[in-house]
Amino acid sequence: MNQNFDIIIVGGGAAGFFTAINIVEKNPKLKVAILERGAEVLSKVRVSGGGRCNVTHACFEPNELVKFYPRGEKELRGPFHQFCSGDTIEWFSNHGVALKIEEDGRMFPESNSSQTIIDCFLQASHKLGIEILTGQSVQSIFNPEVSGENFWKIETQNNNYVAEKLILATGSNPKIWEMLQTFGHAIVTPVPSLFTFNIKDSRIKELPGVAAQVAVKVKDTKLSSTGPLLITHWGMSGPAILKLSAWGARILHDKNYQFTIYVNWLNDLDKEDTEKTLKDLKQEHAKKAVSKKSPFDFPNRLWESLVLAAGIEAETKWADLSKIQLQNLSNQLTNGTFQVNGKSTFKEEFVTAGGIDLKEINFKTMESKLHENLYFAGEIMNIDAITGGFNFQNAWTSGFIVANAIA
Repeated sequence: MNQNFDIIIVGGGAAGFFTAINIVEKNPKLKVAILERGAEVLSKVRVSGGGRCNVTHACFEPNELVKFYPRGEKELRGPFHQFCSGDTIEWFSNHGVALKIEEDGRMFPESNSSQTIIDCFLQASHKLGIEILTGQSVQSIFNPEVSGENFWKIETQNNNYVAEKLILATGSNPKIWEMLQTFGHAIVTPVPSLFTFNIKDSRIKELPGVAAQVAVKVKDTKLSSTGPLLITHWGMSGPAILKLSAWGARILHDKNYQFTIYVNWLNDLDKEDTEKTLKDLKQEHAKKAVSKKSPFDFPNRLWESLVLAAGIEAETKWADLSKIQLQNLSNQLTNGTFQVNGKSTFKEEFVTAGGIDLKEINFKTMESKLHENLYFAGEIMNIDAITGGFNFQNAWTSGFIVANAIA
């Protein structure tokens, strides 16, 4: 027995819900269903941003916003002119959810709870009569061009559905990507995009939880980034590292996650300037022990560790530093070499680089260029961003454009 709808959306996540709600708000006559393979919907929204849901980022200029997307930068420029972060804030405000901006630009619900976003979506869907069907794992999709019908047919493990238009918002679901390949779509092989670096090194072993503002480079590549770095039990994390992992997703994958990084713990000070500063300190603090207090703007524990790594004893006084020791210390501070051996991903914040080749999507409508009435929203496409609310913004923007095109 077929269940008939005007539109079927596969994927009960952020992109799927946002698309569905916007379609029915624009055209209440349309009969829309969301098919979700899991037992519950919006589970990634629930755990995102540490359970607070980082809805978007306070970057309101489309040409600036695109720079946060290692994949999708060129393609998203047009869509962001249609629906940008400011529109996201307004949309949620109109749906009873106030957002706030944090110091680093990330935006969250004022409630500090992702449940607010989930409730907003579920209430809107309920009010609009959108059918939410859970436990529906898509087994096959029948293309109208092949079947000769003028509708899409979707088979799940226990039901059949037909719809005139099909929207896929399934994120990084390999099964759906495989089905799309049988329709002739090219899929860019997925690789992890946001991950932390595994590093075993005596300099940081005792310092989990210590953070500093740094500049990081990957040896033998053009990859570099700046921002906060957090030392963890297994190595290094924080925005500076996550940015590198996103921009370097392919390169680091090809290196099998074995590579060398250079860390400048003083961020923008170079080796020469640092040496000069250290020489001045040698005069100023002649009688004080070098390791006792960090003269730079980062934690004492990290300073002490780098002093020891430079071959300077804990009790050595500034006046007694040799030229070689000063150079070594300057090198540890501005060009610390660390060996990365593997990566760790966060289950809940997991993002992949890869997905439907962007050349096969019309970004004015998010429709497939190969098949009529087939649309895409969210991370199913080869679009991903650094951490900070940008991956959600892609979900909202692409969902809005699909809704505009269809309704």
